[in-house]
Amino acid sequence: MGHASDRTLAERFRSQLLTGPPAVSGLDVVERLLAVQAQDLRGARLALRARSEGVFASDIDRALTQDRSLVVSWLNRGTLHLVRSEDYPMLQALTAPAQVTGNERRLRQESVSPDQAEEALRVIQRALANQGPLVRKDLGRRLADAGIPTAGQALVHLLMYASLRGAIVRGPVVGSEQAFVLVEDWLGSQPPLDRGEALAMLARRYLAGHGPATSRDLAKWAGLPLRDARAGVSAIEDDLVEGPDGTLACGVFDEVADAPSPRLLGAFEPLLLGWESREPVVGHLAPGLITNNGVFRAFALVGGRAAATWRLDRGRVVIEPLVRIDARTRAALDAEAEEVLRFLGG
Repeated sequence: MGHASDRTLAERFRSQLLTGPPAVSGLDVVERLLAVQAQDLRGARLALRARSEGVFASDIDRALTQDRSLVVSWLNRGTLHLVRSEDYPMLQALTAPAQVTGNERRLRQESVSPDQAEEALRVIQRALANQGPLVRKDLGRRLADAGIPTAGQALVHLLMYASLRGAIVRGPVVGSEQAFVLVEDWLGSQPPLDRGEALAMLARRYLAGHGPATSRDLAKWAGLPLRDARAGVSAIEDDLVEGPDGTLACGVFDEVADAPSPRLLGAFEPLLLGWESREPVVGHLAPGLITNNGVFRAFALVGGRAAATWRLDRGRVVIEPLVRIDARTRAALDAEAEEVLRFLGG
């Protein structure tokens, strides 16, 4: 979020539903944010909790499992993201092609030939058509039975291969895992999209949930070339307002709150992943929040800044301050901890 002004940062909190009226459903949160990073599914659920009222983890799992209104797939930056089913076609069409070359290179490194990758796609499609939904280990067994390498990281990159081709997504929650399903079976046939219209829609939706922001922010978040981000923004420029710091928004809020109330946010929180820079939120605390292998830890937001990390330990929330936290803020975070437990258990 770079050198964003205080007002820009405050407006982003409103765009992100961290200030102002909360959403009334998890689906509404995902509609606003467009895509929520989800390689840690509990982290994605917690992102929805922090932005809504009266929502429980079970509601999100029901949207994934019964309603089919949410799905997870490798989309932005080749990373798993939670999206609305109706937004999946646009994000799949725009973001998947950029990831194909890297995916094929990783498969070669895992000793999977192009012919084996294509055979794996057929095996996966056949298994899901006949016996789906199936979790990862079940698909791994079927691939191994077909003589396709699955050791190391081969299996995950074969599943990514099928996902990038629009054949499969992660759908229903089965126990603690998400099962894979065929896109055509789960969501129906996907209509072709005009690329120019899709880029314009991407820019509009991104700015709705992340504005004020720049084309560079959009390119970073989506994992697209800067020229694509600029094309999308240019297509809607008549509807945008430019701030004094050069950021763009789909409108200006009449009233902007200073900062969110103290909040416990989950792993891979969207507030740290939506812009070119996360420095305004994390400041000098980045080493305590982001591990060397790229894991974004769950953290507490106080006064619009990261202030602590937290974790679940045997059914309770353990908060570990990174800066001094006064008694009133600590009480607010303890109340948040109770809400987190209620959300996860409900």
